[in-house]
Amino acid sequence: MTAVIMCPGELEGRLSRRRFIGRGFAGAVFGTSALAGFSAIQEHLGADQIIDCHTHFYDPTRPQGVPWPDKTDAFLYRRVLPRDYEVLAKPQGITGTVVVEASAWVEDNQWILDLAAKEPFIVGFVGHLTPGRDEFAGQLKRFARNPLFRGIRIGGNQLKSELDQPKFIADLKRLAEFDLELDINGGTDALPSIAWVGKEIPALRLVINHVANVRIDGKAPPADWLEGMRRAAMHKNVFCKVSGLVEGSGAAAGKAPTSGEFYRPVLDAVWSAFGEDRLIYGSNWPVSERFGSYATLQRIVSDYFRARGKAAAEKYFWRNALADYKGVKR
Repeated sequence: MTAVIMCPGELEGRLSRRRFIGRGFAGAVFGTSALAGFSAIQEHLGADQIIDCHTHFYDPTRPQGVPWPDKTDAFLYRRVLPRDYEVLAKPQGITGTVVVEASAWVEDNQWILDLAAKEPFIVGFVGHLTPGRDEFAGQLKRFARNPLFRGIRIGGNQLKSELDQPKFIADLKRLAEFDLELDINGGTDALPSIAWVGKEIPALRLVINHVANVRIDGKAPPADWLEGMRRAAMHKNVFCKVSGLVEGSGAAAGKAPTSGEFYRPVLDAVWSAFGEDRLIYGSNWPVSERFGSYATLQRIVSDYFRARGKAAAEKYFWRNALADYKGVKR
């Protein structure tokens, strides 16, 4: 796997997490735009906000265990909980995280939501449900009642293989009706399908995970990846999560290159395709830690986006997360 309530947040000088989520959720229920709520609270948000939109939490010591990671993975098979993450993230200026599913078990959606109820640092959750199944509509209705549930993630292979299935397409449209989004974890071969959905279901926000898992070698990215990203980015409802950078190097054991110049060809490419309004920050922690430290990957993207100016950096680090995931706020 390439990979992932109602506690009050800060009250002075900004809205609480509960108040912001409530506004976004009300917009989804009553058909008004959650972005109206976003506009109303911009003045309360500081330039120091950083929302990490891709982390995974899990606990193999639970009686039921976990479906991922495998017991043979000595690096990842351990308890990975918010407190473990905060120790690394807070010194880097992170103010909240959107957790992404790391389990295909339906009840593990509830496990994360229960965890989030006690952990204000979790500001949203992208869960795991399977579009196209008979039970999807009921499951979505159940979890969408919790305003921290911001969407679901599926694999690129499922997206490619089921676009001709009416039930699958109907369930993607159902996501849009709930004002939820769709994360996609796939490679270059999934990009045409993402572009197709972006065009055919314009009300559905889509997020390409891990810059479509492109191999990063310090050189110009492959032509088919560049073209696929360009075509997907033609649709304004398609976002790209700038995650999976150190992983893309393939250099495990913490040996990923630390120079920002090594990643610049890929960063320049996604900037050119998506611009400053549709790129989102994500670490992919703890998977990323196998390849490089949290501080390293934070410095790589900080240097790149802050060089683009204050407005671009703010959009990348938190404003675009609000525009896509909607309702997340600490």
